[in-house]
Amino acid sequence: IGVGLVGFGLFFLLFGVLLYFDSVLLAFGNLLFLSGLVFIIGFRRTFTFFFQRPKLKGTSFFFGGLVVVLMRWPILGMLLEAYGFISLFRSFFPVAFGFLGSLANIPLLSQV
Repeated sequence: IGVGLVGFGLFFLLFGVLLYFDSVLLAFGNLLFLSGLVFIIGFRRTFTFFFQRPKLKGTSFFFGGLVVVLMRWPILGMLLEAYGFISLFRSFFPVAFGFLGSLANIPLLSQV
């Protein structure tokens, strides 16, 4: 259920951006993404992830952007959310890029 909610949330976010920042689709995508995250890792771990002392700045920008999108200012809200997302997941990016770099070592994919 959680992976499906996150997937639909990302789909609605992408679709909302493609339709010139439609605030309803962006808000719905944000809510689906956050609820899917809660279903995947649990409420307590989600709460402790977002509200750690070093990540409070990113959390405030992310949730502030969500509130601004809900108030129908989608471009400003998405900019705030993007900054919050980058500062929240800053430590995860090297791991993700390392994983993407290791995909070149797979025999079938390296030929592609």
